[in-house]
Amino acid sequence: MKYGYARVSTAGQDLQGQIEILEKEGCEKIYSEHFTGTKTERPQFSALLEKLKKGDMLVVTKLDRFARSATKGSELVKNLINKGISVQILNMGIMDNKSTSKLIRNIFFSFAEFERDMIVERTQEGKAIAKLRDDYREGRPKKFTKKQIAHAMQLKETGMSYKLVAETTGISKSTLARENAKRKLPQ
Repeated sequence: MKYGYARVSTAGQDLQGQIEILEKEGCEKIYSEHFTGTKTERPQFSALLEKLKKGDMLVVTKLDRFARSATKGSELVKNLINKGISVQILNMGIMDNKSTSKLIRNIFFSFAEFERDMIVERTQEGKAIAKLRDDYREGRPKKFTKKQIAHAMQLKETGMSYKLVAETTGISKSTLARENAKRKLPQ
């Protein structure tokens, strides 16, 4: 049986491209998920590993779909091969336990791990620079401005219900209730 595995790191990324490539390669069953490669708990990948048996083939589009750690990724591929499971990485070929294949695999896993480390480092540098700004605020940006919230609260104070204010302004009832509770706290 030929199995495919597709993975992207974030919910905003699209799996469809990988899935289409795996389908064209003749994968009969494709497991896919949104999980970062640094996480060891990947439910779909774990389910796939349990399903694989001697004579099966595991296909991925790129080596870093397995893992971002050189040691973990290389060990995983080696273990699969030792169990009689073929591993095909589409941008590299079919893996085996010959010395040249091991060398290439280890080099590519090392590059994947290096790339991951560089992304983390750049992200941390960017956050450190952003924290120096006076208007820095961690987390996602507010959906509504203070002026919009104030206007909605004025409507509420005129006797309008939360539901009517929410329908008029587009601000949810829960946001309005939180703002109301916040305003009632002693300053």
